[in-house]
Amino acid sequence: MSGEDDVRRIALALPEVTERPCYGRPAFYASGRIFARLHDMPDVLVLWLASAEHGQELRDGDPERFFTTDHYQGHASVLVRLGLVEATELSELLDEAWRLRAPRRLTGPGPDTRV
Repeated sequence: MSGEDDVRRIALALPEVTERPCYGRPAFYASGRIFARLHDMPDVLVLWLASAEHGQELRDGDPERFFTTDHYQGHASVLVRLGLVEATELSELLDEAWRLRAPRRLTGPGPDTRV
């Protein structure tokens, strides 16, 4: 299972990622664009996605691990219960969020799915 230290370790290993506060909580930025933030709720991560529909798919597929709140309803994000996610999956989730928000010069060629 994962925790805040895993988020920090994985996120900061990605190219040009910085950590700084957002709403008083640690957040991770790809060249200045936020892609993940630790939520006020303990052991919960806010993760940016390609679309609100992708978030709905994750929540429908595993509502114990992925959820939302009224504040994020309709937003291209999902909340992740870190204690229910293995580090390998967390790494994949963070990498995907980073790729959506990072500049193309860092992510390489391919379709531009950044939001």
